[in-house]
Amino acid sequence: MSQDGTKGLLDRVLPAHPRLPLWLKLAYTGFLAILVPVYWRDYGPTNFLYFCDVALFFTLAALWLESPLLASAPLIGIFLPQMLWVADFFAELAGGHLTGLTRYMFDDKYPLFTRTLSFFHCWLPFFLVGLVWRLGYDRRAFALWTVCAWVLMGVCYVAMPPPTTTPLWDTQPININYVHGFSSREPQQWLPADWYFALLIVANPLFIFWPSHLLFGWLFTKTAASPSGAWAASM
Repeated sequence: MSQDGTKGLLDRVLPAHPRLPLWLKLAYTGFLAILVPVYWRDYGPTNFLYFCDVALFFTLAALWLESPLLASAPLIGIFLPQMLWVADFFAELAGGHLTGLTRYMFDDKYPLFTRTLSFFHCWLPFFLVGLVWRLGYDRRAFALWTVCAWVLMGVCYVAMPPPTTTPLWDTQPININYVHGFSSREPQQWLPADWYFALLIVANPLFIFWPSHLLFGWLFTKTAASPSGAWAASM
């Protein structure tokens, strides 16, 4: 492709009047440029099937394209679970116990630098709130994230390792997105596996994505911090 052709393509894809500063886009891109190879080395590529990791890439695209849809979708998908992560982390830090969700952050079998990178669970949901405040909330986010989550859960249920006490390596991702229950050592026992998975398919959109969709749709319906003061046309 010629230089003029490449420039024309970028002009069509990238926003003509950026609402987000270049330094922010570059800083976030730099963070991912460090995190991705480190996670790949320590956890393996399947770790990127977690909802929170997928949200990282949605956020990258949302930043560069300044897309309300690509910022809104991961926000409703991870906000409530990440609030639980934050609460659990500080409970563990204080010597207590809430769910055990963040116990790995205090486990020496995980490299310290890798665990430090995992602090994105704390700041990413608030970062997404800021992006959506800046770009606007796109109400198509619920449908987009629900379909994305269903695909991810299906892949994890069918093709990824279930809970086990003998992973192939110490930091192998298992029971990704909790499609076999909430234990990493053994599957849940209170329902047949397929019934539990079907329940999860319904429960995630109903009890996690939809409440967040209602909340952020209400919060960001009439205010957008853009140069024109107008929301995206989809609003």
